[in-house]
Amino acid sequence: QGLTAHYLTTSAHAQLVKPGEWMLIHGVGGGPCQWAAQMARLKGYKVIGTVAEGKAETGRATGCHELIVLKEVPGKSFEDYESVDVVAKVMEITGGEGVKAVIDGIGKSTVDISINSLARRGIFVSFGNASGAVPAFPVLRLIGKSAFVTRPKLLDYTVDREELLMRANEIFGWLGSGELKVSVDRTFPLAEAAEGHRYLEEGKSRGKVLYKI
Repeated sequence: QGLTAHYLTTSAHAQLVKPGEWMLIHGVGGGPCQWAAQMARLKGYKVIGTVAEGKAETGRATGCHELIVLKEVPGKSFEDYESVDVVAKVMEITGGEGVKAVIDGIGKSTVDISINSLARRGIFVSFGNASGAVPAFPVLRLIGKSAFVTRPKLLDYTVDREELLMRANEIFGWLGSGELKVSVDRTFPLAEAAEGHRYLEEGKSRGKVLYKI
């Protein structure tokens, strides 16, 4: 997750967002985006995060400049992206301009939100499918703001040992200095591994889930 968050916030956006500009990151209450929100802030970007209300405290701990808190899908811990007009909130925060980059690991539920939240010549970085895969859409859809879209993967951003070490060294440097926090949510005995997996599948985790041997 650390390496994924690193390439997403440093490279995948192709420097189409500059320090001091706005970046929208979905799902900052857990997973790679809990790391990404912190890294984006460390790199100088202004961060808007989305988070489920049950994970709002975790989201605030990432240091996002602005946090959009969503209701949860009934019976789940996932964000209900229909409960709040996220695009309207983004435009209000950014003075009507939108964000220069969106980091989106949610997928199907957020693709429209992500594209519509972009500023002129902004980039939609779609890296995950938590709610299902992003459906195909015509490239002409991007013409409104001359937007960019990319669907990256980690292997293409750790192409050799030099690049891998560059990313790992920066991550461990932040951890060592205390600038990057790793949240440990729960620890399960190995005998309860199945319960731990259910906990993850239900989207309840607010950080790392460990197994004790």
